[in-house]
Amino acid sequence: MRKFLVVLDDSRECLNAMRFAAMRAAHTGGGVAILSVIPPDEFNHWIGVGEVMREEARERIHAHYEVFAKWMRDKQSVEPELIIREGEAVPEIIAQVNEDPEIGVLVLGAGTDKKGPGPLVTQMSRSSGSLPIPFTIVPGDLSKEKLEAIT
Repeated sequence: MRKFLVVLDDSRECLNAMRFAAMRAAHTGGGVAILSVIPPDEFNHWIGVGEVMREEARERIHAHYEVFAKWMRDKQSVEPELIIREGEAVPEIIAQVNEDPEIGVLVLGAGTDKKGPGPLVTQMSRSSGSLPIPFTIVPGDLSKEKLEAIT
């Protein structure tokens, strides 16, 4: 089964990337893997604080995931899987792609402000030549109707 890997973060454009991945998976018989990356702990010298912060991050990720997962199950009949990794986003995305041979497409949402598509899209674009899979950039301002039409 081909899976669409989509990154769950706090960006607004993440929503359209999630929608696109779920709709494409539903129309092609694929699956969705949702990856969330917890950045390196800045408070390593305070081990107790670091552990609490890490657990809070995981709880927040699970809460966000459940919102998207419910929509995917109810509206698209797709059962997503959640993957949580720790580290810098780009190396962790690349590692996940390399470790899971079922991932066929990386889906990222592009920001809509004047600063550009966002740091993740910019950084992944630089690495795209060495990725073993294609990646799709979903504009953050596409309407639900347009997304449905193109998927």
